[in-house]
Amino acid sequence: MQETGARINVPPPSVNKTEIVITGEKEQVAHAMALIKKISDDKVHIEFTEGEEKITLEGPTKDVQMVQSQIEAIVTDLVSRMDYAEISVDPKFHRHLIGKGGVNINRIKEVHKVTVRIPPDNEKSNLIRIEGDPQGVQEAKKELLELASRMENERTKDLIIEQRFHRAIIGQKGEKIKEVRDKFPEVIINFPDPAQKSDIVQLRGPRTEVEKCSKFMQKIVAEMVENSFSVSVPIFKQFHRNIIGKGGSNIKKIREETNTKIDLPAENSNSEMIIITGKKANCEAARNRILAIQKELANIAEIEVSIPSKLHISLIGSKGRLVRSIMEECGGVHIHFPTEGSGIDKVTIRGPVEEVEKAKQQLLALAEEKQTKSHTAELRAKPEYHKFLIGKGGGNIRKVRDSTGARIIFPQRTTRTRRQCGGGHYERGPKAPPLLCGRRGQVLRDLADEYGGVMVSFPRTASGSDKVSLKGAKECVEAAKKRMQEIVEDLEAQVTVECVIPQKFHRSIMGPKGSRIQQITRDHNVQIKFPDREDAQAASPTEAPAQENGEANGEVKEPVDPNAPKKCDIIVISGRKERCDSAVEALKALVPVTVEVEVPFELHRYIIGQKGSGIRKMMDEFEVNIQVPAPEQQSDKIAITGLSSHLDRAKEGLLERVKELQAEQEDRALRSFKLTITVDPKYHPKIIGRKGAIITNIRTEHDVNIQFPEKNDENQDQITITGYEHRAIAARDAIQAIVDELEEMISEDITLDSRVHARIIGARGKGIRKIMDEFKVDLRFPQSGAADPNLVTVTGRPEHVDEAIDHLLNLEEEYLVDVVENEAKMAYMRPSGGSAAAADDHRGSSKGFVVREAPWAAGSEKAPDMSSSEDFPSFGAPVATKTSPWGPKRF
Repeated sequence: MQETGARINVPPPSVNKTEIVITGEKEQVAHAMALIKKISDDKVHIEFTEGEEKITLEGPTKDVQMVQSQIEAIVTDLVSRMDYAEISVDPKFHRHLIGKGGVNINRIKEVHKVTVRIPPDNEKSNLIRIEGDPQGVQEAKKELLELASRMENERTKDLIIEQRFHRAIIGQKGEKIKEVRDKFPEVIINFPDPAQKSDIVQLRGPRTEVEKCSKFMQKIVAEMVENSFSVSVPIFKQFHRNIIGKGGSNIKKIREETNTKIDLPAENSNSEMIIITGKKANCEAARNRILAIQKELANIAEIEVSIPSKLHISLIGSKGRLVRSIMEECGGVHIHFPTEGSGIDKVTIRGPVEEVEKAKQQLLALAEEKQTKSHTAELRAKPEYHKFLIGKGGGNIRKVRDSTGARIIFPQRTTRTRRQCGGGHYERGPKAPPLLCGRRGQVLRDLADEYGGVMVSFPRTASGSDKVSLKGAKECVEAAKKRMQEIVEDLEAQVTVECVIPQKFHRSIMGPKGSRIQQITRDHNVQIKFPDREDAQAASPTEAPAQENGEANGEVKEPVDPNAPKKCDIIVISGRKERCDSAVEALKALVPVTVEVEVPFELHRYIIGQKGSGIRKMMDEFEVNIQVPAPEQQSDKIAITGLSSHLDRAKEGLLERVKELQAEQEDRALRSFKLTITVDPKYHPKIIGRKGAIITNIRTEHDVNIQFPEKNDENQDQITITGYEHRAIAARDAIQAIVDELEEMISEDITLDSRVHARIIGARGKGIRKIMDEFKVDLRFPQSGAADPNLVTVTGRPEHVDEAIDHLLNLEEEYLVDVVENEAKMAYMRPSGGSAAAADDHRGSSKGFVVREAPWAAGSEKAPDMSSSEDFPSFGAPVATKTSPWGPKRF
């Protein structure tokens, strides 16, 4: 595989197959087949003995001796440069050493350049073997032992944190919990799913770190509890905008200075309540500041009125109607009553001064009226009749209250009242009461609710009586009696059926939180009881302790039937015979079934998908469990486990996926057709084009991959094309067409005065690019320091080269006129002598522009020479001046 790059699947000895599957590109497969054939033609059979330090050779003596010497040489080499070590680690820690997706073990292998063999789960072995470079083996051994030691020191701790705080601890997008995890990187923190309604947060990691993390999180929770105090402040709606302030300035300032959270109702809401959350003292401070703003704006007053607490409920009125009418009548003042049952007499009134006084007078008048006119009367009724007076859901008593306006208070039941017999009798069998009173009396409660509160009394168990008493309205008693007779008849027709299903399937049958069993119970109207779980380590019936002479405690025991079902496998179903039978069928339909599907081994990794995403998607879609065998087994079987009703669909889905993958494989094989084209390296830049434009266009047009040789590649003239065969051939033809065109080109050198090169090239090469595009040629100007600075190379098709050369020579002639003029001007402006006096004589009496008190005037410094390129460097090529019929301009 290393030599050819092909993938080779050899069937294990346990599978009776002779075919070896080779996968790869056409050339790779051919090379691999040749090597395998050569191996199979060898006359010596080599066998490695499992678990022994022995290699067996079989064949002709001469050949065996030759192979033996080769193997001994390999062994000597391995012993000289390799080492191994074995460490013992509890199998329960193996998966942690491997890490998620093999991340831990792969890192150790890569860093220390070793191979590590961790035994599979089915071996249940402690030994981990490390092989490789001696130093790497020792370092890997040390790291693995440290990891194992750390895991042994791990502990798990459950923190009880109210679920309402979980979201706040986690923070938006997990920001807050990330800080905790960064602070305690060795601790794994698991929050329960919100749907579970659980308060348990699990911490796992090194003992000391877990304890530190636990204290830290408890501190966070304590702060949250302290900061979760809440107070509501009623503020007149018209003042909310003043409390918010311009752009939220006021409310923002109060929030920051009091460190509280302040929530105002929406503008379209009728609510006047502003809710403040935070520490108690801070909430009070924020509340006082908000009230102060309201008071300042509207001259708001707050007074307390003392009214006996026993009158508060009557003053509030049904659903608060009475007190609300006073508040609305008095300009929307706020009247706050203390909590019911607190015994506090003080009532708070808040609002504009005049309105508060008006509300006070009305409230006191109403209280006086209630106190003088209200009358209290006590009516004695036996506690067992209270239920009928109240009625179902309080319906009866509510009617009396609404029609009379009186308040009716029933005493709290401090002692259990004894139910009396009377009103009606019903004879029942001795087994009826426990069944009728089952499920914590739910059956009787349902009867009472359905039949107008009929009371059912059973005789004492010791009396032996079969009489059940029903008390209530005559029609209700008759209807309840008939229903009870139906229930008893149904109970007497009950049977008990045993359904044997292996205990390992019970959890699956029950479903999440027992939902499946509850559904069967409701659908078939039966009772289902699952057996207690039996410890897997417990001795089986066939492993009972030996008995001396077949006797134990003086009794001869019956031999245990090995075929008898285990007690832990028996599910008991109670109900009518036909209902029990249908429930048994429903239960058996929930037993998971396993089928095996033939899937080629080389497709397994694609079935699993990246990080298991593919197999998870199928399991979720088909509601089954899909088990792919371990790679070392090289098995072609994949097991699907689930409800029989789901298996067919899952099997079809898996086979459909196999077809897709096989089609993809075939397509991949077709797409991996490879061919090479030999092209002189000097043409490679032309094929690639400026910024890769030409080669990108060929790749896109023909949907192929084109690879140019690396710098150190020995075949510098080989270009490799990969893709569908017909597309690769088309791309090769496109490249060959470019090469053919390039080979037809000629190169011709011409002499262009170097003084005009900059003008021809233009700013940022704009001029030269225009010429090359227009005449379809390539121009190469000499670099600085070249032997001949005037030599320019023109490359292209012969006819294009001739046209380009003519154009360049014309440009040279045109630009040289400007160059000569510029040089003449410079000569005119340059002084003829070496001194300033000579320059003055040359220019005449006019001195022109003179610099006075210059730095060079006082000292020995020399004045800058205007004709010097050092003192006055050029800022680019001279710009051509327009020719004039009157000659050049004079400066």
